[in-house]
Amino acid sequence: MGTSTADVDDDQGSLVMTHLLDAAVHAALTLWLILPIALLLLAGGCLRLADPARQHLGWRVGEALLIASVATSAAIGGLLLMGAAGVVTGLAEAAAPLGLYTDGLAVWMALLISFLGAVLLRFADGYLQGDPGRARFLPWCLIVLACVLLLVLTHHLLIMLAAWVGVSLALHQLLTLYPQRPEARRAAWQKFAVSRLGDVALLAAVGLIYHHYGSLTLPLLLADAAASPGEGWVLQAASLALALAALCKCAQLPLHGWLIKVMEAPTPVSALLHAGVINLGGYVWLRLYPLFDGITLGHLALVTVGGTTAIVAVLTMLTQSSVKHALAWSTCAQMGFMLFEIGLGAYAVALLHLLAHSLYKAHAFLACGRTVAASRCLPLTPAPRSERLLIAGLGGAVAGGMLWTWPGLVGHHPVLGALLVLAVSGTLLGLPAGVAARQRLVHVALALSLVPLYALLYTLVAPALASPAAPLTPAAAALGIAMLLALACLALPLMLHPHHPTLARWRRHFRHGLYAHLPLERGLDRLTRQRLVAPPAPAAHAAHTPPIKGEWS
Repeated sequence: MGTSTADVDDDQGSLVMTHLLDAAVHAALTLWLILPIALLLLAGGCLRLADPARQHLGWRVGEALLIASVATSAAIGGLLLMGAAGVVTGLAEAAAPLGLYTDGLAVWMALLISFLGAVLLRFADGYLQGDPGRARFLPWCLIVLACVLLLVLTHHLLIMLAAWVGVSLALHQLLTLYPQRPEARRAAWQKFAVSRLGDVALLAAVGLIYHHYGSLTLPLLLADAAASPGEGWVLQAASLALALAALCKCAQLPLHGWLIKVMEAPTPVSALLHAGVINLGGYVWLRLYPLFDGITLGHLALVTVGGTTAIVAVLTMLTQSSVKHALAWSTCAQMGFMLFEIGLGAYAVALLHLLAHSLYKAHAFLACGRTVAASRCLPLTPAPRSERLLIAGLGGAVAGGMLWTWPGLVGHHPVLGALLVLAVSGTLLGLPAGVAARQRLVHVALALSLVPLYALLYTLVAPALASPAAPLTPAAAALGIAMLLALACLALPLMLHPHHPTLARWRRHFRHGLYAHLPLERGLDRLTRQRLVAPPAPAAHAAHTPPIKGEWS
């Protein structure tokens, strides 16, 4: 039988569509790679610019590149969805020669960093008007953003390691934007020392992974790990090294002191640090966890240290009178919770936590003036203690019943279910006095809506990971339950009896984070004393932080 004209036309149309799709894939991937490199080139050019008009152009170009990165990342995400729907896009095959790794995790992170970077540049452009440090801020901010994007997009562990170090070195320049401030230099050098420890730990982890698998590229590593789950002391040691790197980057006890002290930097730097840099320890774990077989010693270290940090930081945050210090302790606590979740093998929950915290914390710092103004309002009088306990108990019971009926909402993970129940009950413990019955029901409904909202967001981000959760070992479950019980037992009295004499004495110690930072801080001070007493940089680079309405010193 002969081929009809219609069949020939269909074949030609399919061939044209295939060529168009192939061209679109290659164009999107090439642009995805070029944009962070363009940011680095722009940063190099801005370091030499002295003309204010050209500096202004650099701000505009940087913002345009980041917006283009948002659009390109969304396009890559669309291609991934097409592949999941059965369309052959050839995305992974086209990405490999460019050194890119295209999966949902890379797309979510690239969208987050590009969006936050564009918003941050727009804010900082006005915030730093007339500030002598403005010219230095732009290039180093662009370098930080470019390095984070390269770390997220690369498929090679050595490039990931180089980008990890580059982020830290460029951020150091931003933290010392005002070198005339001794406390700023002191805090920056404390972070510098902790970051170098994290660099060595990540280098050790990469070396051990290479020793075990014989490769440094993610596609080969993940394929080998899927074919034969990794076991043995080498990967256990690699997980411990990776845990130490994450604990350093995420400012966990007792390596956290610098995070509380780097508030001398301008607000845009704080937003960049707390929203886009400090969570990289969690990202690297989310990228590499498939290389380990289930729960390792590194996971248990994250549960123990992350959980302890979360408990101490939450209680410390409740005692702070400075809004900026409260935000810093909040970041410390949230990073502890994120690593705690990773340690329990709840990877999709940790990714959701990472994305939500970054967006929230960027807004909190960039809207700091309104935060201070709001803090000056008279606090609401809480409802009677018995009433709050009753409503919180009933709300927690309803949330627990929902999770008991649909355990899949938390991936059949009892520890995460308990954490979600605590979140609902804690929200209801803040019920103010004098609230009408209808408003009280709305308050309860909003608290309970955390459960379906969490389930919806979990459904959105879980497909980005190869395995949203790992089987929970008895040791990890016991550690997780112990941490949650400790948090509940310590936080509940503080919320219900904040002015009790016994608690008043402890508040003084928690206000300083139980002094957990002092041993490391004193050791680093001895090592860096010569650098700290050295003459500061020329006064031309010194600057005052331009005040905004409601800003604090």
